[in-house]
This record gives sequence, C-alpha cells and structure tokens, in this order.
Amino acid sequence: MTKKITVNTIKKYKAENEKFSVLTAYDYSTAKYIDEAGIDVVLIGDSLAMTALGYETTHAIGVDEMLIFTKAVAKGVTHAMVVTDMPFLSYHTDIASAISNCGLMIKNGANAVKIEGYGDYITDVIKRLTQSGIPVVGHLGFTPQFVNTLGGYKIQGKTPEAVEEILSQAKQLEKAGVFAVVLEMVPESGAKYITENLSVPTISCGAGRYCDAQVLVCDDVFGKFSDFKPKFARKYGDMKSLILECAKKFNKDVKAGRFPSDEEVF
Repeated sequence: MTKKITVNTIKKYKAENEKFSVLTAYDYSTAKYIDEAGIDVVLIGDSLAMTALGYETTHAIGVDEMLIFTKAVAKGVTHAMVVTDMPFLSYHTDIASAISNCGLMIKNGANAVKIEGYGDYITDVIKRLTQSGIPVVGHLGFTPQFVNTLGGYKIQGKTPEAVEEILSQAKQLEKAGVFAVVLEMVPESGAKYITENLSVPTISCGAGRYCDAQVLVCDDVFGKFSDFKPKFARKYGDMKSLILECAKKFNKDVKAGRFPSDEEVF
C-alpha cells in the first residue's frame, strides 16, 4: 500500500533534490483519477472560481464554496497530500477568523492550506496556523488575489532587486513556518536563485524549470477549459473535443431513437 504524502515527505523531496508534482482538482472523480496517477499534491485551487463556476476572477469565491469542493476532492484522494487554497478575505481580517476558516478545511479533509502574500500580518497568521496544527503553503510572485493592487496579470521579479525582494519575502514565510512556497509568474533565473536559497521547497506556477515542484490547473492539462490558456500551461489532452463529440453523439442518438437500446431498458 502506498504511503500518504505528508509534510515530512515534501521536506524529504527537497532534501534529496527530488522533484514532485502538484495538480488542481475540484471534484471527487477527477481527484480520484489524479491520485491514482501518482500526483503528489492535489490542490483545490481558487482557480475553480473561473474554471468550474464561471466567475471572471478568484475574488468571487468564498469559504462556503471552497469547503464544498474540499469535501468532494478529499473523498477521492488516498495517497496525495490535499491542499486547499484559502479564498480572498478568508484570512485577512483577523487571526481568529483565519484560524477558524483554515481549520474548517482541515476538519473536512484537507491536509494543509495555501495562502497568498507576505508581511507582518501574514507571517503572524502563518505562525498561529502552524501552532494550531494547520500546515501552510505560501504563495509569492504574482498573487491573483492581489491582482488589483499589482495592476494586472504581470510577471513579477523582472529585475535583480525584485528577485531579492521576493527572496526576502520567502525567507519571512519560511521563518514563520510554511513547508513550501508557490512562485507564480517569476522569470526562471530568479526562481532558480530563490529556490537555491530556501530550505523549504518551491513550487513553480509559470516560474520555470528549476523549482522543486510544478503545479498546473487540471482543466489546462486536460484541455477542458478553453476561455484562455496561460503561456506556462501545457495541454496534455483535448477533453473539450471529447466532451463535444460525446454530447453530439448522444444528442443524435436520442433524436434518431437509437438511445436507449434493448440492452439499456428495464
């Protein structure tokens, strides 16, 4: 029987210079298949706001919705670590509500939570969460929940000074107790430098080849979501075409009286 991936497993990957994989999932069956495929970390990403619920940004999704998806995904996973993205304003107002909201995800199947940002308040939240038994993944570089203050979907860390700033932020998170840090939309050379100077693993989301892990949105990997495709995403399948083909065949069979057949009725 394959052992469950834990915080210690992730730390061991870093120590032994072993890459690991992270993929999002939003429902029971997808999570089950991803887990069977051997993915190390399953992330209930707040990207589901766009891919699963049709919102324009991640800002629209709340704790109640993330909890529903966390419960569903957790039921399908036995091997991978399950991490829930904490949604916009779910940990920003005060530490008590942050612990309560994050704890709710752990109570319902998540093994860890992911929060975006840096600074004194965020490091205090991380310290209190880890002290409360809630493992935390940090998120730096481009942080979607801060898209309005960042001025849009822009690459971060484009100068040596900016890279040093992100490294400083990452070290703050590391000291506060995160067991991994997502680097999103950071140039490869900068992400490599940051990775080499942290003791916790980095997870690349469009941050090049030299991070300790790679994360993608499952709908991008499967070719299901077609509204837009990030430059850093790779399409491994074409579920959009498959779904269209199957739905068209079903539609034709129903209208032509070919479904159901003798074998498909009671």
